[in-house]
Amino acid sequence: MQKISEFNREQLVERARQARQHAYAPYSGYPVGAALLARSGRVYSAGNVENAVYPLTICAERAAVVKAVSEGERDFVALAVITENGGSPCGACRQTLREFSRDMVILIADAAGNVRETTLDLLLPQSFSAADLEGKVPGGER
Repeated sequence: MQKISEFNREQLVERARQARQHAYAPYSGYPVGAALLARSGRVYSAGNVENAVYPLTICAERAAVVKAVSEGERDFVALAVITENGGSPCGACRQTLREFSRDMVILIADAAGNVRETTLDLLLPQSFSAADLEGKVPGGER
């Protein structure tokens, strides 16, 4: 499991909290904020963005990943996600995060300030990754 400092934990949760304020969730009423820490030290945050055509909605976690990757990041250390009730990342988000890291620290917070810590490997055991496509795609194991 990756190690992150208490400062980084608090900073990530706060950045996720701020991102949640900008979430666009008129249909579910369930705003989510996420903050993704890259090994470079940069933090990428985003809120969920819903759409009247529900499958086009993008979760906060995936929005943060897309933001980071579009700016050249590929190596991630930790992610904080915050919801009203401390909801965990969905399966699509877990698989998207797995594309870039197996042992990423995941901080799951609620609006009351409670935070629990886990890892992506615990949230998505026996995951499918680029290693399962060995010899099929460039880039190898992540």
